[in-house]
Amino acid sequence: MKKLFVILFGIVFLLSFKEPTNKPKNPSKTKKTIRVALLLDTSNSMDGLINQAKSQLWQIVNELSYAKCEHETPNLEIALYEYGNDNIEASDNYIRQIVPFNSDLDEISKQLFALRTDGGNEYCGTVISTSLKELKWGKNKKDLNLIFIAGNEPFTQGKINYKDAITDAKEKNITVNTIFCGDYENGIRAKWYDAAILGNGEYLTINPNRKIVHVVTPYDKEIIILNERLNKTYIYFGASGQKYYQNQQVQDNNAMELEEAVIVNRAVSKSKKIYNNSSWDLVDATKNGNISLEKIETKNLPKNLQNKTTNELKTYVNKQKTEREKIQREIQELNEKRRKYIAANQTKNNGDALETVMIKAIKKQATKKGYFW
Repeated sequence: MKKLFVILFGIVFLLSFKEPTNKPKNPSKTKKTIRVALLLDTSNSMDGLINQAKSQLWQIVNELSYAKCEHETPNLEIALYEYGNDNIEASDNYIRQIVPFNSDLDEISKQLFALRTDGGNEYCGTVISTSLKELKWGKNKKDLNLIFIAGNEPFTQGKINYKDAITDAKEKNITVNTIFCGDYENGIRAKWYDAAILGNGEYLTINPNRKIVHVVTPYDKEIIILNERLNKTYIYFGASGQKYYQNQQVQDNNAMELEEAVIVNRAVSKSKKIYNNSSWDLVDATKNGNISLEKIETKNLPKNLQNKTTNELKTYVNKQKTEREKIQREIQELNEKRRKYIAANQTKNNGDALETVMIKAIKKQATKKGYFW
């Protein structure tokens, strides 16, 4: 009997000896994030800068969608600030956070199109410092945290010394890049070069009033038609779902009004994982495991779905998911042909455009952290 007791005790002891359940996750397995805080001067002379930001957002997003880190596609979050605008309170140093770090690309587009320029005081050090305090930058050392500040006035204005603000940024593992809207030498004299060097970033210059040259390709029309079909696969839900669904179409219209190439670039973005609307779209939400169809409030669904049973709704969502994936593949296949066509037929380059200088800087800084394209 005593021997049996010893054996049983030993078995219980061995079964109870296991890894602690609260063992921290391996940080190397955490998905990496590219964070880009774009600080835009919206004073009177910056209409060209804002127009470039509107028209080139989707090109920037598309290029970042090809990034890999440890063989995974990183998350992308973008934050927007405006500064130097008299429509913002002087007590706020003429600075306004437009969007905190966000992966809702339609919301970022919406806010860019809502920007209006007006005269003001451009406090570069202050807007950098404000973005450091207000934004959630994350703590993963493999994340790529970047500030791009764009403007054309001396970098030395304002109560906060830009050197102090940039030193704080470096301590938080954040790289500061400067984009001077004007002549290269003038930017150096205005301390934009010094700020970039101090921030371990790139000093970049653009011509904000330059007309961007887009190559029209034989694949553009077909991509636009596919984009219209893609929109029909979205199923809004939740109290604000219909609002976000409508905003998707508004941002399509905004892109189309700028130029055909812009809506094509936007459609390409919408064909990729980086464009995710799981907060309001049932297809993305169920795919990501964000929602259970059994618990959904049917009153917030499109009218044609409000009386469906759970099984009928599941069938419909799966059908839309299959259709969307098919359309997205077709867009990506056409885009590969489109990219090759552009590379072969582009005679003029946009070397001093916002998208070109930003992507060049991002790739250079990303490579140092093990990201690749």
